[in-house]
Parts: sequence; structure tokens; C-alpha cells
Amino acid sequence: MIARFKDLCLDAADPLALGGFWARMLDADVADAGDDDTRVDPRSAGSPAESIWVNKVPEPRVGKTRVHLDLRLADADPAALLAAGARLVREPAGAATWWVLVDPEGNEFCAFPAREGARPGPFELVVDSADPLAQATWWAGVVGGTVEDESSHAGISGAAGFPWDYWVFVGVPEPKTVKNRLHWDVDLVDPEPTALIDAGATLLREPHPQARWWVLADPEGNEFCAFPPHPIG
Repeated sequence: MIARFKDLCLDAADPLALGGFWARMLDADVADAGDDDTRVDPRSAGSPAESIWVNKVPEPRVGKTRVHLDLRLADADPAALLAAGARLVREPAGAATWWVLVDPEGNEFCAFPAREGARPGPFELVVDSADPLAQATWWAGVVGGTVEDESSHAGISGAAGFPWDYWVFVGVPEPKTVKNRLHWDVDLVDPEPTALIDAGATLLREPHPQARWWVLADPEGNEFCAFPPHPIG
């Protein structure tokens, strides 16, 4: 294991509004993170979910959402999410038993009907991929966990620090062409990301005084940030 999953970061034109929306979606609290950014914090101390950082960026959202969350509903339909500001894109149809919705800035996410014994809220992080098995295998080599290979997707369960049930890579025909609006962060085991780079990650940016983390990309170009270990004591 090279790193632990840390949290999610969401680019936004209006972090206050988008953070407030996601706080409503996740029954969470929104906090001022400074520099016009916000943070969506789990309301329950026992929640398995991590904070989501909502960061102001100058560039507009373009292209398809390639990283998204799947949510388990508390009810049989997403009426409560729609009332809280989500917009419906697609109803369930055929084998697809979920609703596709978008947030106020056009980021897609999926909502699945309530299931007995299942906790409402996020349960999967989903990433579009050209080679799902290769991506799942690579990330399991970074954060640990068990890889499960299906016909159209591959997933990881039990990854270090991962707060939800599954990390899923889904096969899509279109290549990645722009920066992901939603990305994940990891905490490194070692003081520097040498092992990550040796494993096939690409270094995009070194730390600087205002940002103490490295920005890297995985083998399919998905950006992620790597943080040095927290000092002990």
C-alpha cells in the first residue's frame, strides 16, 4: 500500500452555493474553508463519509462528468433531492434502476432507490475508464483492497481510508479530454510520492508555499492530489 484514500474535491464557479447544495444532498454541514472555498462536513460523528472540499476555479464546466457519486435514497424516489435543488436528467429504464440527476453546476450523479438494510447516502464513487480492470488493479496497488471484475466495469472494495462500499471504474468509449471537476486526494505513506511515480503516476505539480501537496495523474490521466504523512505528536 502506497497511500490511503483521503477525501473528494469538487471544482465550482460558486463554492458557497454548490457546497450548500451538496450539504442538503448528503444531510451534512457546510463550512467556510477560506479563499472563497467551502467544505461539506458529515453531520454525524460516526459517519463513514469524508469531507468534500468545494474549490473555486476560473474555468467553466465543459464535457461529460467522468467522476461521480452514486447515492442510496432514503425513499422510493428522488423527490426530496429534486425539492432540494437537483435536476432530473433521466428516469430509470430497462436494466438501469437508478435516476440520473445533476447539481446546480451540471455535475451528474446517480440516485438508487431505498433498499432494506442499506444506509441512505453515498455508497459508490464511479469513474469513467478506457480499461476498467487495469484502472481498478492500479488503484488497488496504491490504496489496497480487493478488485472485482465484471463485464462492463471493475471495482475495488476495502481500500485503505475509502469511506464508501465500492470504488467503481466503468468502461466508456470516449477518452478523457479535460480536467475532472471532481477528483480525490490521498495521504501518502512515505514523505514523497516516489513510489507512486515509480508505479506509473505522472507528476503534474510540485508543492509550493500555498499548497503543500503534489498534483499527479493516474495512468488514464485522472488528476489527484497526494499529501505527505501527518506529523506524529
